[in-house]
Amino acid sequence: MARTRYKAVGKTIPLKELPAAALRAVIREGYSRTDLKSDVLAGVVVGIVALPLAMALAIGVGVAPQFGLYTAIVAGFSVAALGGSRTQVTGPTAAFIVILAPIYARYGMAGLLLSGLMGGAMLVAMGLFRLGRLIQFIPHPVTTGFTGGIATVIATLQLKDLLGLSLPRNPEHYVERVVVMFQARGTASPWELLVGLLTLGVLVFLPRLTRRVPAPLVALPFAAIVAGVLHRLIPSFHVATIASRFHTSVGGRVLDGIPQLPPLPLLPWLTPGPGGAPFRLGFEDLRALASGAFAVAMLGAIESLLSAVVADGMARTKHDPDAELISLGIGNLIVPFFGGIPATGAIARTATNIKAGARSPIAAMTHAVTVLAAVLALAPLLGYLPMASLAALLLLVAWNMSEAKHFIHTVRVAPKSDVAVLLTCFGLTVGFDMVVGVSVGMVLAAFLFMRRMAEVTHARLADPDHPDLPGPIPPGVVVYEISGPLFFGAAQKAMAALEITAGETKAVVLLMDEVHAMDATGLVALESALEPLRKHKCVVILCGVRSQPSALLRKARLIETTGAILCPNVREALAIASRHIASIPSSVGAVSRE
Repeated sequence: MARTRYKAVGKTIPLKELPAAALRAVIREGYSRTDLKSDVLAGVVVGIVALPLAMALAIGVGVAPQFGLYTAIVAGFSVAALGGSRTQVTGPTAAFIVILAPIYARYGMAGLLLSGLMGGAMLVAMGLFRLGRLIQFIPHPVTTGFTGGIATVIATLQLKDLLGLSLPRNPEHYVERVVVMFQARGTASPWELLVGLLTLGVLVFLPRLTRRVPAPLVALPFAAIVAGVLHRLIPSFHVATIASRFHTSVGGRVLDGIPQLPPLPLLPWLTPGPGGAPFRLGFEDLRALASGAFAVAMLGAIESLLSAVVADGMARTKHDPDAELISLGIGNLIVPFFGGIPATGAIARTATNIKAGARSPIAAMTHAVTVLAAVLALAPLLGYLPMASLAALLLLVAWNMSEAKHFIHTVRVAPKSDVAVLLTCFGLTVGFDMVVGVSVGMVLAAFLFMRRMAEVTHARLADPDHPDLPGPIPPGVVVYEISGPLFFGAAQKAMAALEITAGETKAVVLLMDEVHAMDATGLVALESALEPLRKHKCVVILCGVRSQPSALLRKARLIETTGAILCPNVREALAIASRHIASIPSSVGAVSRE
């Protein structure tokens, strides 16, 4: 596996080489028949796993199942071919449901496709501006909080099909939808629940017996067969299926279930709007869709890059985050023109791909071809799958996504500030949406981080036995030790301690070798602290200034404006201070003491 690693690990790939970075690397290193065989077999396995998931995820958004399949086909192939990860599998994911379902409810299919198109453009821009590595700065409590919130919403939404509820309306927001489902509890069907629980049981317990066969490949056909047998034996038995729920008009004919056709080109803005009404594209519509598109881009970037990191750990490869963002953006720019919903990297399918022996992006491309072949060959049979079975599949996806044990463990052991961020992000994601949850969570985490930095950044009088001091501090000299970053969250607190020296001494030595970073606020705070010292004709010596703060001080001309002196070590600083005090006439010193 050593040769599957990028040879240029740690190097920045030029922009012109970012498209198809992973595929280029594979071909450059040599690609054999054995590699091709492994990739094709892995791709077929992942394609089989992705088939029911793509349909279930599309239904979770509110659209017909074939649009999820088109996403897996078009985006799955294009992102793999152009991406920066060797084993990443792209397609519709559960995390997108909470974003896309409200968009579809409000703006219809046209708004859904346009939001994906705009999100794709944003992703390309993020990749071109080299923002891929910024994802790593999102705090863990934020990702855990919004992931748990998304999983909660997804699981709740599946109760409708799992119980066979008949809802009078389908509200956008979570709380309203829960209320409507509770009010419709009398319409629940025990047959739907039976089929759903049967499917869920097979999905949960089959992997404990064997992992050679994907559980959805057994659970969903088994549930469809059982439902068909019960329908013949029990006249009152009835469950909703893909064929009974979804109908598509093709060439003037209405087809039940999934049309036996490949993804065909279309113009997103000409598809139906809310309620099937014609969609009139205008600037106001684009502006209204912009927030949803931003959510698509952000969640797509986060989930795809996290999935790529997981893939690197499993396959010992190294992805390029900027190449991955650009390819994901291009994929989301293309897929709306074939009726596909937004796509991103799928962690579970990527892990399955690696475990099945994938070695290059050709495996993920084969997965897309496998889904296409299934649509062309098996579309009529897919119509028999019960809706309750697909809801059970999404319930399991939501449970795995939530990482409930990890969530509870974090709440129990993490610092209270981190728990506050996690629960805030979780609550806002459930109560409002992911954009609000992540935005507030990031701001709260940033403020808490600033508070922590303020606690570790300080300026204090150096002890006479300080290890850096070469000997006793000369009379009339004060030595301050400044440690920690001087940035906008901590600079004022640290620099305030220097004000007490004004008028009390004639030489101040600032030990700054522990100040590794300084921003504009730190610079202003330092200038403000030095100004009263300059007015009292007190010499200030900055000792051991690091490279970044030193460059900032020179650029701001602080040395010239305040008269401070830069000094490399403490011994020389104390010598300069002593000479300065000795040069002060005694009469001046006497006046100063009165």
